[in-house]
Amino acid sequence: MMNLTLKQLRYFEAVARHGHFGRAADACAISQPALSMQIKELETELGTELFERNARQIRLTHFGEVFTTRVRDILRGVDELGDLARASQSRLVGRLRIGVIPTVAPYLLPRIIGNLTQWNPDIDIHLRETLTAKLIEELTEGRLDTAIVALPVSEPSLTEVALFSEDFVLVRPGEDALKPVPSRESLREMRLLLLEEGHCFRDQALSFCNMHSSLPRELLDGSSLSTLVQMVGAGIGVTLIPEMAVPVETRSATVSIARFKSPQPNRTIGMIWRKTSPLATQLLQITEVVRQSALGLRAEHDQSGTLGQAHPRAVEG
Repeated sequence: MMNLTLKQLRYFEAVARHGHFGRAADACAISQPALSMQIKELETELGTELFERNARQIRLTHFGEVFTTRVRDILRGVDELGDLARASQSRLVGRLRIGVIPTVAPYLLPRIIGNLTQWNPDIDIHLRETLTAKLIEELTEGRLDTAIVALPVSEPSLTEVALFSEDFVLVRPGEDALKPVPSRESLREMRLLLLEEGHCFRDQALSFCNMHSSLPRELLDGSSLSTLVQMVGAGIGVTLIPEMAVPVETRSATVSIARFKSPQPNRTIGMIWRKTSPLATQLLQITEVVRQSALGLRAEHDQSGTLGQAHPRAVEG
């Protein structure tokens, strides 16, 4: 009988995921020599190599690729055993791994974290900010417990719970404040600044304008909403941002905010998790904390007058 350890399997999975011994060692919080030794012992126990190594890179062998799939199933199952134990308690305790998309994280996360820790001080929150596709991948592989994303994601293996919706607003140079609000057709003729490929918010903005990424060459890409707004302030073009981003992103830029006529472009934000997650009941409780956090943020912005008259609409769970 092979004497494989969970530690070895976790180290192997980290190397397979990062494609680099050094980065995997950092992620596992051990030294690279110690990790390499564990991988070597694993290969010896298996009687075959898991990685092809050369001076510049490593890659999985054919057996290593097959082994990776099985290892991830095992590790996910082990993690779910721990989740099952935690799910037997009335309230969630211990680690909670939450993923958030970049167009939500800077604006809503501080309030969510504060409300979660106040609601349940026993939660140990681990955060991951990245694009939707990566969040879905990590959620499916068991490396996240839940994620806050724009819906729908339409993944059969995931539960989706809609929490609230919010409008998109037009950001244009400050001197354009008194100009008529352009129609979506007019936007197609303007220099439109958008997030780079991979952001779901980019796709939503293009959909509103009835445009495709490959069509107009006046499209300019940015890596963050902050970059886009600063570019608008410099007179380079116009952009769309979600209303929750307005107070943060416009406070240091000379821009004006305009709202489109109905039907206004908008998005629905929600939480997703694996349908097989033992923590489903506890995660459903957390959706209400996130929903109330968004509504509390809206009320705060309304009092300060930073968002005008638009309101995010809570979505009943």
